Amino acid sequence: MYSKIALSIGGSDSGGGAGIQADLKTFMALNVHGCSAITCITAQNSFEVSCVEAVQKETLISQIDTLFSDFDINALKTGMLLNESIIDTTALKLKSYSIPKIIDPVMVSRTGSKLLEDAAINAYKKLLLPIADIVTPNIFEANLLSNIEIKNKKDIELAAHNIIELGAKAVLIKGGGLKEMQGKDFYFDVTGKSKWFINKFINTKNTHGSGCTLSSAICGYQALGFELIESIERAKAFIERSLEKSYKIGSGPGPLGHYQSL
Repeated sequence: MYSKIALSIGGSDSGGGAGIQADLKTFMALNVHGCSAITCITAQNSFEVSCVEAVQKETLISQIDTLFSDFDINALKTGMLLNESIIDTTALKLKSYSIPKIIDPVMVSRTGSKLLEDAAINAYKKLLLPIADIVTPNIFEANLLSNIEIKNKKDIELAAHNIIELGAKAVLIKGGGLKEMQGKDFYFDVTGKSKWFINKFINTKNTHGSGCTLSSAICGYQALGFELIESIERAKAFIERSLEKSYKIGSGPGPLGHYQSL
């Protein structure tokens, strides 16, 4: 059943809704075996992040090296990398692997809260984007990467062009940060191919981890051997089903229902 393997490199969400936890639940729902390399540990629940602590560089390198020394990993994704040192380390290690790389630039939450140290933004642009097969920013992250203040559909398309110029092979900008663009994501790649992915908008406040889940679903489908465009289409459908089954467990936004999305 689990003949393919995917790797998530990112942060741990102690509340279980996003980060590594969301990625592993997504991989399992797709019948893909999930591995993880933890970049940072967070103390969080449904309404706050009270602590974030990065792992040592040597610990991160050891995790990645140990996994690749034994497992035939078919695709990987990155999530929360937190600081310049972790970005440098991750980019250096991933350059040598020719498997699909999905870079989810976890910089700003979909509500606009900054999740990345300022010094790390340039490292993302210079080191990670050039090795990305696809980068999956939300509106706020696309603002930072493209230097465009995105206000509408035209701005999204222009921002995508700017991000491709930074070296990524493809970009998928998630439109959910703009009310009129909810459920709509824009794809653009180095060949000039563009596509709007439009899905049904699920009206729920329980969206914690939706960005992580989308990128890990793309990664999972890539690990299964699907081409990138079909992986995105399938991942978008997976997100739609997961949002329909999302649930509330605390006083803030709840997580997606990954386990009911088979």
